[in-house]
Amino acid sequence: MTKSPYEIFIEECPEVAERFNDLIKAQQSLEGLDAKTKQLINIAIQTANRNVKGVQMHAMMAKNEGATREEVIGAVVLNLHHSGFASVLDCLPAAIDGFEGKFLTSKRV
Repeated sequence: MTKSPYEIFIEECPEVAERFNDLIKAQQSLEGLDAKTKQLINIAIQTANRNVKGVQMHAMMAKNEGATREEVIGAVVLNLHHSGFASVLDCLPAAIDGFEGKFLTSKRV
């Protein structure tokens, strides 16, 4: 099985990866938004950045936090007037795959 980019990051840069994980934990502990809402916001942000893998991962996590398929799709499509049709078209299939537990494989050159 091929390592994911994140696994490679942890292996190659363990100290930086540890600090990155500390940052994630600090963000998760912020009050004011529940975990599901945070994941839906992450989907919207990743869509705006056209980060297909990020959308996929956060869609899976959003489902685990109780998000519906419609909420996940809505978080992607919300970007239509912000970041354009191409972002939505790039990320919508990944969001649905992530929600359904399907994962894209990365191809390394």
